[in-house]
Amino acid sequence: MSLQRGRQTMSPWLQLILPSVVVFTLASGFGASSQDDLTTGKFYKVVNGKVDARTYNGFRRYHGGCSHCHGPDGVGSTFASALVDRLPSIELFRLTVLGGQRSGASVMQGFADDPNVAPYIDDIYAYLQARADGALGRGRPGRLER
Repeated sequence: MSLQRGRQTMSPWLQLILPSVVVFTLASGFGASSQDDLTTGKFYKVVNGKVDARTYNGFRRYHGGCSHCHGPDGVGSTFASALVDRLPSIELFRLTVLGGQRSGASVMQGFADDPNVAPYIDDIYAYLQARADGALGRGRPGRLER
């Protein structure tokens, strides 16, 4: 977003991608993997410290591309904010990850073109949501049996 005569306006790039994100969100059932996810708003499943495939993949993807700035397990660093303290809504998370964000001198690039991040945004969110809810501790989680 940019400031223009005291008003906030969206960049042309964000104006192009925002409708696509909205359509994708609606078409994918808000990113939920089952009907239970829609009713509870939870994207993860944790049983005795073990996680479902989506959450485990989110752990892997987060530590492969996000932890460098946002710290191990989403706890933040001197470079970027913690994600588990105040996890945004899934819609805002998708927009921020895809389009990037600028806050003062800090700039986060968008990952819309990154094949290791963009297709797995909901998985990363599932992992961070489990961490933010306190359902999952720090470190590599175990996997639930299929």
